[in-house]
Amino acid sequence: MIEAFLDQNWAERGYSPATMDAYRQDLFGFAEYLSGSIESVRRDQVLDWLGHRFRRGDSVRSVIRSLSCLRQFFAWRQRVDSALVNPMLDIEGPRSGRHLPDVLSAVEVESLIEQPDTSTILGLRDRAMLETLYASGLRVSELTGLTLSGLNLDRGLVRVLGKGGKERLVPLGERAIEAIDEWLSRGRSALKSSTDRVFVSRSGRPLTRAAVWQRLRQHAMAAGIGKPVYPHLLRHSFATHLLDHGADLRVVQMLLGHADLGTTQIYTQVSRARLKQLHRQHHPRG
Repeated sequence: MIEAFLDQNWAERGYSPATMDAYRQDLFGFAEYLSGSIESVRRDQVLDWLGHRFRRGDSVRSVIRSLSCLRQFFAWRQRVDSALVNPMLDIEGPRSGRHLPDVLSAVEVESLIEQPDTSTILGLRDRAMLETLYASGLRVSELTGLTLSGLNLDRGLVRVLGKGGKERLVPLGERAIEAIDEWLSRGRSALKSSTDRVFVSRSGRPLTRAAVWQRLRQHAMAAGIGKPVYPHLLRHSFATHLLDHGADLRVVQMLLGHADLGTTQIYTQVSRARLKQLHRQHHPRG
């Protein structure tokens, strides 16, 4: 039943593999809590399960996602069999606080990008990765999915496959173009890789998301950045720095590939928060 639901939603909504895995985990976890039966679920069982999740220490965001998954699942079940009662009716989930994403300062970004040793093949690759992440605001999955056929360095553009299989063209800055060109001509060519992916491992295989995280953490430690650094942090920094320098919000939305402008608007709050912080730090009467 769960797999039928996932297959239907993959076909109708184009769920990414990551979303499919998360929903599968949510539904099987819920079924396990109910001892394997999700044929006829009562409202009180859903509420008991919610209490169980919070007692276990699950995050609010995780619970909200699971509730969204259950709402979709039981709505689908009711369409299949109209005689079934939807246990999700009138159940309100917790509200997540509007968390402002952390960002790196321009100085921290510069220091991070300077860390890879470009006299080595992996250093050339890492420098190109960091320049690309910051220049284009890509998600880590979009970075690892970049293909040689999607690159147009002459025009300074890259074709990105984003969430839901949606394609978009993203411009690259001059430094990113130079770093990618150096990686392709002096680094990647020496590895004799047979894959079409832009970024590959030492063995010539497509680079994994976990490998990008690991290399990024290593360079952040070398740069002396005293906060957790992860690929999405460069995406946050990309968007915030653009708005700091006067970019239009809708342009940033297009570059990030956000379907909803409201998702992008969080970065305007980050910019205002940064301005207040700078004012407090540097103004005589701050």
